[in-house]
Amino acid sequence: MNQTPPLSISAVFPAYNDAGTIASVAIAALRALSQVSADYEIIITNDGSADHTAEILQGLQSLYPALKIIQHSRNRGYGGALRSGFSAATKEWVFYTDGDAQYNPLELPKLTQALQPGIDVVNGYKIKRKDSPLRWAAGRLYHHTMRLLFGFRLRDVDCDFRLIRRSALQQISLQSDSGAICVEMVKKLQDAGFTFAEAPVNHYPRPYGISQFFQPHHLWQTLKQIVPLWWKLAIRKEHLR
Repeated sequence: MNQTPPLSISAVFPAYNDAGTIASVAIAALRALSQVSADYEIIITNDGSADHTAEILQGLQSLYPALKIIQHSRNRGYGGALRSGFSAATKEWVFYTDGDAQYNPLELPKLTQALQPGIDVVNGYKIKRKDSPLRWAAGRLYHHTMRLLFGFRLRDVDCDFRLIRRSALQQISLQSDSGAICVEMVKKLQDAGFTFAEAPVNHYPRPYGISQFFQPHHLWQTLKQIVPLWWKLAIRKEHLR
């Protein structure tokens, strides 16, 4: 039998040049959160966007008091934006996904329905990746490489649609600024003994802008952090000392 829905949830969204999607994502999150909890907040980190993301968020904040905005004066990277959001979270559980609308916050109930007593993390996995063939192939290569290097047992370590007990997040130290934060987070949670469940979620074509992960600069930053992460976490196991 499923446990009752979580008592309180912080929904965290990193946003970088997501002016075309962040409003719909935030409103969808409000609807989803109201279905599963009576105590929630939404935290959006505007990670130094160069478009109209900041203005849109200011307008949303005036309409929705549950919305908190963190403004980065410069782009700190995906990991930096997530860490700021996690640090600001105050509720029992932390849900996060991206601000680019490739995941639908309305599917949050799929994660809460997967909760059982003793579960600390519910990890989404993509039913089918809706990207170009090149990005699909790159995503599969990345997934299998990370599983091999870090010993992951999840179906989809690259799915940024997760519900995590905040007390679990507080017991690990996240340091990555790039997209490598997902590998770091899952590895540290897994090795700390926290219990995972998984739930299928949909993945959608990006409706606005371009993916930051697949940009050469961001991809290079991620790869530069993956190698030392592998050395520290998989070989030396420094986080377990």
